[in-house]
Amino acid sequence: MKKLSFLLILFLVLPYLSSIELDVQKVDSKEVIINGLSEPAIFNLKIKNLGGSDYFEFYNLLGFSMAPKGTVLISTGETKDVEIFIYPREDFNYNGFYTFEYFIQGTNNEKISEEVTINVIDLEDAFEIGANELSPETNSINIFLANKANFDFDNIKVEFDSPFFNLKQDVSLGAFEKKGFEVQLKKEDFEKLTAGFYTLNANVEFKNKDVDIEGVVNFVEKDLLKTTEDNYGFFISTHIIEKENEGNVVTESETIVKKNIITRLFTTLNLEPDSVGREGLTVYYTWAKQINPGESLNITVRTNWLFPLLIIFFIVAIIVLVKQHTRTNLIIRKKVSFIHAKGGEFALKVSIIVGARNHVQSVNIIDRLPPLVKLYERFGGEKPARVNEKLRRIEWNFDSLIPGEKRVLSYVIYSKVGVMGKFALPETTAIYERDGKIHEASSNKAFFVSEQRNADFGE
Repeated sequence: MKKLSFLLILFLVLPYLSSIELDVQKVDSKEVIINGLSEPAIFNLKIKNLGGSDYFEFYNLLGFSMAPKGTVLISTGETKDVEIFIYPREDFNYNGFYTFEYFIQGTNNEKISEEVTINVIDLEDAFEIGANELSPETNSINIFLANKANFDFDNIKVEFDSPFFNLKQDVSLGAFEKKGFEVQLKKEDFEKLTAGFYTLNANVEFKNKDVDIEGVVNFVEKDLLKTTEDNYGFFISTHIIEKENEGNVVTESETIVKKNIITRLFTTLNLEPDSVGREGLTVYYTWAKQINPGESLNITVRTNWLFPLLIIFFIVAIIVLVKQHTRTNLIIRKKVSFIHAKGGEFALKVSIIVGARNHVQSVNIIDRLPPLVKLYERFGGEKPARVNEKLRRIEWNFDSLIPGEKRVLSYVIYSKVGVMGKFALPETTAIYERDGKIHEASSNKAFFVSEQRNADFGE
């Protein structure tokens, strides 16, 4: 009979003890958000439900609007493709990679947290323009517009302008896509220009926002020294400069590569430069060579960004954590301790310490009772405003808390059914108002290990 009663209780309680189990994998992403635009970053996820069938909601606590807005049904064992949209915040003043936490919550308020990284850039930083070399006998020139961002640009209007030509184009660029254009030249437009580097300007318009981009056009001499450059790699950036003498005279060649005093520490060269100079924070590597007909000069410059990126990441992470900690308005600590009951029941005293860092108003403290336990009718410290035994909620209300003020809330729960092992209590939640805005704070998760009585536990 006792065994049957225990199985019945276990059957009734088991649904309340279930928690969501999801395997979340990022398939691909368009993680870029452009300042001044309302276009979202997009992440494609594969989510496998290892637990029970449920409707899941996606949200974050940092004010970023996310889609899907509603819930997503994922059945037991099902793997579903979910496309997450993260929209920019108008008050978000930050450029670069930004990692934050978002939550996936089931209908029973159980949730898991995941991290997502967005890259916030200005529109002008998303593009690069350039052109091949130009000589007096050239009849055409190839120019390009490159998308340096993991972002799709549709219906771009671009206008190129230089002393040699003008060109207007409508173009679409996928993530990291580069498109070239061949421009037919009129020699009378540049017959009086001397050799050298000339500015190539481009006005790029996208979604009613336009920016100006600059590049260069190299107007070379007739000795026909062909110079090609290739840049590739992200974490290990490789810059290859190849100069080939396609003429019939020995040509003097001077190649200059600029690095700053920081990046030079992570840069390697395949060919020792003839001279290294420094002006302020800029370091100049110079190769002065004579190139015979049919010969070529190849210079490879590699910069390993992994080490400085890791250093910057840790510095930013520390700054973000420190700022987040200092901005916390309300601190909630929860602890639990075993007490001896006269009737021999399993009884615990739950203590909640609420401390204000800053002045807050309309504070509502909500705590939830775990299954299998009952609430003792007497309370220590502050008396609750409401006790809802049906919903298993206890609430305290405070008009305001001043900086440094603490309130201690406590109550006793008991059960005639013994508990073995680890007994966990839900987090305590606080909803409060500061500067006309509603905020939320949560406590730690408190638990009790039945073998270690007469001691407080928390995590």
